[in-house]
Amino acid sequence: MRRRNFLAAAAAASITLGSKGISQAQTGLTVDMVHFDPVNPVLGNPNGDVTMVEFFDYQCPYCKKGHPDVMRAVEEDGNVRLLMRDWPIFGEASVYAARIVLSAGSTGYGSALEALFRTEGALTIAQTNSLLAEAGFNVPALEAAYRKNADTIDGLLGRNMGIADAFGFSGTPSFVIGTQLFFGYLDRPAIDKAIKAARGA
Repeated sequence: MRRRNFLAAAAAASITLGSKGISQAQTGLTVDMVHFDPVNPVLGNPNGDVTMVEFFDYQCPYCKKGHPDVMRAVEEDGNVRLLMRDWPIFGEASVYAARIVLSAGSTGYGSALEALFRTEGALTIAQTNSLLAEAGFNVPALEAAYRKNADTIDGLLGRNMGIADAFGFSGTPSFVIGTQLFFGYLDRPAIDKAIKAARGA
């Protein structure tokens, strides 16, 4: 997987997924294809009236910087459905982290994700395993779960890559909130504004 430069603009640029922006004809994607995936765990309110999708990498410093704001916005709103789409673009350690966290399944995914997001900067495979073990996970069991479900998990990562490429995202983090695409880091006011706009659309 080739490495991409990520954008760190204070306010991310945005465009609309739909007839007035990037259309299905241009990308081959529908809103449902972006907002829903049977393999990807859902955080927040699974029945929320607004869906936020974040494309992220566990080694991305801006993903980690913005994650507390994302989670607080989702929790405080109470009606946002959050889909964290793993987009491991920073090499082998990122791919391993994505695979092993997804192997925790829907019940363990959130806790495993948070364990890795509490770090700063780069991760090694050994650090990932240590952090997950400290969070109470049986790492050999997670690795065995990945081997058992490798085709399913890698299929999801492939779909995530395809969606990110179709949208022309240049790096992590990137967001789809409702039908708006955001290229780059979003601070809390920008997240709240995007959720409000999605709800009013």
